[in-house]
Amino acid sequence: MKIGFVSLGCPKNLVDTEVMLGLAEQAGHQVVQQAGDADVIVVNTCAFIDRAKEESIDTILDMARHKAHGTCRRLVVTGCLAERYGADLRDQMPEIDVVLGTDGVPAIVSAIEGAQATSRGTPVPLLRSREEAEATATVAPPLHYLYDAETPRRQTTAAHLAYVKVAEGCDYACAFCIIPTLRGGYRSRPAESIVSEARTLAERGVKELILISQDTTMYGVDRGERGALPRLLRELDGVDGLEWIRLLYLYPTTVGLDTIEAIADSDKVCKYVDLPLQHASASVLRRMGRPGTRPSYERLLETIRRRIPDVTLRTTFIVGFPGETEADFDELCDFVDALSFDHVGVFTYSHEDGTRAFGFEDDVPAATKDRRRRDLMLRQRAVVARRHAALVGHRVTVLVEGRSPEHPLVVRGRCPGQAPEIDPVTYLTECDPTAFTPGQLIQAEIVGSHDYDLLARPLP
Repeated sequence: MKIGFVSLGCPKNLVDTEVMLGLAEQAGHQVVQQAGDADVIVVNTCAFIDRAKEESIDTILDMARHKAHGTCRRLVVTGCLAERYGADLRDQMPEIDVVLGTDGVPAIVSAIEGAQATSRGTPVPLLRSREEAEATATVAPPLHYLYDAETPRRQTTAAHLAYVKVAEGCDYACAFCIIPTLRGGYRSRPAESIVSEARTLAERGVKELILISQDTTMYGVDRGERGALPRLLRELDGVDGLEWIRLLYLYPTTVGLDTIEAIADSDKVCKYVDLPLQHASASVLRRMGRPGTRPSYERLLETIRRRIPDVTLRTTFIVGFPGETEADFDELCDFVDALSFDHVGVFTYSHEDGTRAFGFEDDVPAATKDRRRRDLMLRQRAVVARRHAALVGHRVTVLVEGRSPEHPLVVRGRCPGQAPEIDPVTYLTECDPTAFTPGQLIQAEIVGSHDYDLLARPLP
């Protein structure tokens, strides 16, 4: 059959989609690019916050139209929204034929071909009542799925870039987060599996390997392996063909000095540290269930900058968490001004059922949340302007991405301090756009900036 896939959400979800694509192709099905050409459409959903849920539902409804007016005969919904609201989706959206939770990735071929739905990987009758669905969810086993190097996988990113999931799940109990419920407890892949996958990807032409999980610095702890992440980084550093190795999602209270040293010492590991700090006010962090404090964050950041002088620091914050006062927000603003991060993402708090924070009063008005987000990003814009001005004249390595979708005569790339999708980019000026190919590494001189993006001139 012809299968169309739509993948929503984070890179971790994208890896799940790529595995499902690989399994579908291994079973003899043909993956098509256009949903209108598909016999079966699979929507891999996200359910982290309200906006993600809305996008997932809108996409499901959009794909359902192909059942009414196109060639599609079957609609499969997978991922976090399916895990979180499986019974409701089936009851309220009869267009859906199969619902697969996050543990049901291996069952995708059965979902495509058969007359069975899957809840956390356990086959159950396709047509079931709400009571039956809720009973199934109540007795479902713990989530356990985790792919390995032998699992079929169809890469959907650019040929020079690939994400590798080193672990799944999370053991933390942050008050605002639903992920442990949707993804289960933390479980790491063996290092040999990750290195084997990295070698295979490098042989296919991948230049940049991005290691992801819910908390990458927790890697190996569940397996009783002390120092597992630094050892893994050093092994990956020796994989022929790779040029950049990037880490995302480092939890601030589990970043050890050995990991910092490994980043500093490895030739291929980008000097890039992604630390989702979430806030700086002690009272907000305490209500969030985050174990860090502003002083501990400041000490950690000082250590990182001392050991990795040219490091790029990225973080995210949540504004409008229940009980956040103007004084709390002012402290967060002061923290951003003082620490001078390279990249900052700011989210407005989303009141999510199933989280511990849902029991708090959502007492910060939506308008106040939006205003705080704008104010914090304005402060960060000023920080970035100062940092960019200091970079003019510096020589950098740029990974060419190809021509800009917005400006075909302009070449777009990224420096080691710019992760794909989530960070700004580098535009190459004063050059022939036909002279570069995606995946090529070149030397360039920074000549300026435009908003958050850098401008650079290729060097001979």
